[in-house]
Amino acid sequence: MANRPLHRVHLALGSNIDPVRNLQACLALLRLRCTVIAVSPVYETAPVGYIDQDNFLNAAVLLETPLTPEEFRTQVILPVEIMLRRTRDPNNPDAPRTIDLDIALWDEAVFDFGQKPWHVPDRNIVRYSHVARPLADLSPTLRHPEAGRTLAEIAAGLPADGLHRRDDVVL
Repeated sequence: MANRPLHRVHLALGSNIDPVRNLQACLALLRLRCTVIAVSPVYETAPVGYIDQDNFLNAAVLLETPLTPEEFRTQVILPVEIMLRRTRDPNNPDAPRTIDLDIALWDEAVFDFGQKPWHVPDRNIVRYSHVARPLADLSPTLRHPEAGRTLAEIAAGLPADGLHRRDDVVL
């Protein structure tokens, strides 16, 4: 992968099945596949959508990779989710999960990729504090490429109801 540019990627992480162990294992697996620059604090939050399940632990990771978004999805995200036994319920996309990895930001780019398609920046950044707050902890002055506000401004403007920083959980 020589001579390929490095991309700065912000990933959103979440888990509500054995979440401490799975977030720690996820980070260890990410470190084997890319350069992890920084890890946010961990936050606990109530589930969104399907609420009859355990609370989630959420965090964010800033990393560098020479891969394209699709290569990153197939060579990093999917293998990590498979190793951590992530299952998808086609009838309930908000079901409990061992790990959930989402590309939140990719450099300062705006694009769609994949068959789904996935949108970058992740639309949930401007919707949910459990996504925005960990990202703002990593890169508070980074401007959201669509909203035009910094991540700190976005996080401050979202309700933090039920969002609790878990300093007892170290990644």
